[in-house]
Amino acid sequence: MLTAHSRQAPLRPGEKDRISWITVLFFGSFHALACLAPWFFSWSALGVAIGLHWLFGSLGICLGYHRLLTHRSFKLPQWLEYGFAILGTLAIQGGPIFWVAGHRLHHLHTEDVDQDPYSAKRGFWWSHVLWLFYPKQAFFEARAYRRFAPELARDPFYRFLDRYFLLLQVPLAVVLYALGGWSFVIYGIFVRAVMLWQSTWLINSASHMWGYRTFNVDDNSRNLWWAALLTYGEGWHNNHHAYPNVAKAGLQWWEVDSTWWVINGLRSLGLAKRVVLPPTH
Repeated sequence: MLTAHSRQAPLRPGEKDRISWITVLFFGSFHALACLAPWFFSWSALGVAIGLHWLFGSLGICLGYHRLLTHRSFKLPQWLEYGFAILGTLAIQGGPIFWVAGHRLHHLHTEDVDQDPYSAKRGFWWSHVLWLFYPKQAFFEARAYRRFAPELARDPFYRFLDRYFLLLQVPLAVVLYALGGWSFVIYGIFVRAVMLWQSTWLINSASHMWGYRTFNVDDNSRNLWWAALLTYGEGWHNNHHAYPNVAKAGLQWWEVDSTWWVINGLRSLGLAKRVVLPPTH
């Protein structure tokens, strides 16, 4: 978690925004290649995209990167923790140290226009995607962001994933091609990545603008049902900001949280321990 030193580290407020055309080209290329989907359509390829969206999105990002590594809402055996971290890495949302550090900063300085990497106060499109196109050194340079995830930065395995996360798409693409040709590659890599990016980004943008508020927290986080469905429970964002270290995001019976179902299943098997539960009030 954050140390006293990391809390006090300056984040260079007012740093000038400069566009990264390499980043724009990267995301633009993926979206363009995803547009080839109609010419490579098959029901099995669509199933691959949906299945990998759940595998990398729910188990990798929501469970692994978010509730496990960022907030330490529960504890898993090291080998299983590494497994979920690999799934998160395959989502192409950055390495685990980068992702965890950025999200901890989001909670530490929620909606601060300088110190929250994807502050909703800078507008919908900034919090949705533009923060990636205008990368600030404090959030994107490894030497700067590692201090916000010091326990991960000390682990050689997480440093490896953080540095080489993009290369893991190569063996995945080879496996997909072997199983279903270019149709599986287009849907399993590009369509899946775009779907997962857009749904994840909605939590940064839409869930700070629309929806209802159960808790009166010091930010504009909201519970947005359709975002929760697209992100396996992450859309209950006001609940999460009220109790960020709780493993369960959906607190009412109607607040569907499928990622919690997996965590609870792991707890039933004796694999997930020290599970942080919601207050009983």
